Amino acid sequence: MDKTSLPGRPRVLVLGAGFAGYHCLRRLERRLPAGAAEIIAVSPTDYMLYVPLLPDVTGGILEPHRVAVPLRARLPRTRLVLGSVTGMNLDERTCSVADIEGRSRVVNYDRLVIACGGVTRLLAVPGVAEHALGFKSVAEALYLRDHILRQLELAEQCDDDDERAARLTFVVVGADYTGTEVAAQGALLTQRALRHRPQLRGHHARWVLLDLASRVLPGLNAGLSGPAANVLRGRGVDVRLGQTVTEVTSDHAVMSDGTKLPAHTVVWCVGVRPDPLISSLGLPTDHGRLVVDEKLRVPGYPEIFAAGDIAAVPDLTRPGKVTAMTAQHAQRQGKHAADNVAASLGRGRVRAYKHHNLGFVVDLGGWQAVANPLGVRLTGPAAKAVTRGYHLYALPGGRLRVATDWLDGTLARPSMVQFGLVPEPLLKP
Repeated sequence: MDKTSLPGRPRVLVLGAGFAGYHCLRRLERRLPAGAAEIIAVSPTDYMLYVPLLPDVTGGILEPHRVAVPLRARLPRTRLVLGSVTGMNLDERTCSVADIEGRSRVVNYDRLVIACGGVTRLLAVPGVAEHALGFKSVAEALYLRDHILRQLELAEQCDDDDERAARLTFVVVGADYTGTEVAAQGALLTQRALRHRPQLRGHHARWVLLDLASRVLPGLNAGLSGPAANVLRGRGVDVRLGQTVTEVTSDHAVMSDGTKLPAHTVVWCVGVRPDPLISSLGLPTDHGRLVVDEKLRVPGYPEIFAAGDIAAVPDLTRPGKVTAMTAQHAQRQGKHAADNVAASLGRGRVRAYKHHNLGFVVDLGGWQAVANPLGVRLTGPAAKAVTRGYHLYALPGGRLRVATDWLDGTLARPSMVQFGLVPEPLLKP
């Protein structure tokens, strides 16, 4: 049990250490003097994952630990509880947590910030959970890289032309931010890898990008869609709009138009949904996101704040709408929630959240990117410079190491090796 706050010190509990949770904790440590409050974070990992750079990990451009910001090193005043939230009693102000070995404990709070982010959205498509590959963690990014290289290895050993073609086909479902970058980086990865496989000379890897929307990057500025699609198609990516998959097996995917596409790789990038914890709270939601007011407070519970993907925050720049599920909003809402928590403890003034969109950046690998910083539309190397500059600015730590990896990737080709993450098939007796 962990139900007693230190004498004279209110306890601030933050659930999650993604964009919203991490930046909330950083701001709390700055806004609240030492001794003013006890800060506790509950997170299943001891790092904050900088998700936008995961495609660079799959592409072999960045080492995996470059995108993992260590929490204990960056948050010296925060007590980290490694585990997952299993339940909450809002009236008693307690949170049940299962640690990394499954042991339960109860943590109380005086102020609570819910920032547990989202999980992969799995639609009711047969075979997706069993056969599709996710892309939400460092482990999944590395696994995808190993899997791609494994398919090239197996294609090289194939005697059957149909099986070889299926192993050289890679399907990405979802043409939003993540799916577009995965397809772009994946196409470059297989192009580089095939140069070292003379047995596959004359064969090409086939990348297929699917989305039910009428354009790629449907959730971003429409002006970025055309240039991004042109880059993808220029690399040979088969962009199919108005389509998705209706079934996934170990060796093929069925398209919504009934077409059967032989492929041993389906990457699921359809998007995220709020953490299931939200639906268990019994509080009002908006499309699965927790309803909060413009000050990020949960109605009826003035001691509870929410930020990031799980929060339906009123967008004061677009009356009647809520803020989008983006890293940009999550980062700023995390800081704003910390400011309002500090204000509720007598340090500052509670304010409404209002943030104007500053634009988006999409890294397409190589020298290609699309961006619209402050509404200025950029493509090609100029957009690439802005994109990398933005990521270096937004990355909470390890900027020099990331910049060094990028420079190294420009001067030398990434190593094409497998790390044994894909299990060997069981041998039949």
